[in-house]
Amino acid sequence: MTPFRFGNKQVNLFSFILANAGLSLLLLFLFISGALKDWQTFLIGFLWAFSITITQWTGIQWIHGYIDRKISWIETPIRKTFIQIITFLIYSMTAFILVQFINFYIWNHVLPAQSWHSILRSLPYTLMISFVISLIFTTIGFFQAWKRSFIQAEKLKVEMLAYKYESLRNQINPHFLFNSLNVLSDLVYDDQAVAVKFIQQMSDLFRYVLDSRDKELVPLRDELEFIRSYTFMLKTRFEEKLKIEIDVEANADDYIVPMSLQLLIENAVKHNEVSEAFPLRISIRKNADLLEVENNVQPKSAGDDSKKTGLKNITQQYAFFSEKPIKIITSDERFLVRLPILKALEK
Repeated sequence: MTPFRFGNKQVNLFSFILANAGLSLLLLFLFISGALKDWQTFLIGFLWAFSITITQWTGIQWIHGYIDRKISWIETPIRKTFIQIITFLIYSMTAFILVQFINFYIWNHVLPAQSWHSILRSLPYTLMISFVISLIFTTIGFFQAWKRSFIQAEKLKVEMLAYKYESLRNQINPHFLFNSLNVLSDLVYDDQAVAVKFIQQMSDLFRYVLDSRDKELVPLRDELEFIRSYTFMLKTRFEEKLKIEIDVEANADDYIVPMSLQLLIENAVKHNEVSEAFPLRISIRKNADLLEVENNVQPKSAGDDSKKTGLKNITQQYAFFSEKPIKIITSDERFLVRLPILKALEK
């Protein structure tokens, strides 16, 4: 039989009805005396019990699903436990009284005013059963939320490791090393002073890569120093074909995902033409609590196809530390990425 949506789960309708029927038989034998007197008594008693179980189970399950969507177990477990148990008890008492009124009238032709005392006598049993059900739902819900949180944390760890591997691979890739060594070999003959500075910058760059690969966040000041070494090497290679402006004043408590700025610069150089006729301009600036990295768009005629893996990795990394999203604004003239600046308290 086709399953239907019940709370937060897909439930088989036949199994749901069968479970309520079994519970109704249990209630019938425990609380209704003389239930097996004859078939008519048995049928009335069974329908009476079934109307109670189906309304109790359906309502509590729906309330459980609604509260589960609105209130987090991880963020406010005590508040959610209190609200869930109180709501279950209120619903259970209300539904039980209404169903009992209806059953007394249908099967015994007794008006609510006359059946009230009989209903009150059985109400404590309903409260006891409802409280037990509330504890069961609360316990199961808490452990399910804990399990989901654990799985999500493990998933994010895997994504972070994948990001770090991808980031490190992007920094020390054969093309980057090949181009840097080519530039260095030319400088050794043409300008030894610049060659020495180039080697120093390269040393600082790779030291930063190795130091930051095991860090989740780094101070923005350190990242900017790294970027200055990286841009020095790029501008030494491209000269006036590449213009990079950095207008950022970092505070002591400003943090950033390591090598995220470098990846954005590398992407700009990788996917755009860099020539004397079409110089590439990259701007890095601070705008309130955001870092903006912008470049003019001039796609290469035969460039690499962009799969946006780098941007995806950075986005996943930021999602682990902050709810502030990375914003990407594109047009025919410019490509702009806004990175949230993370504070020390968010680490």
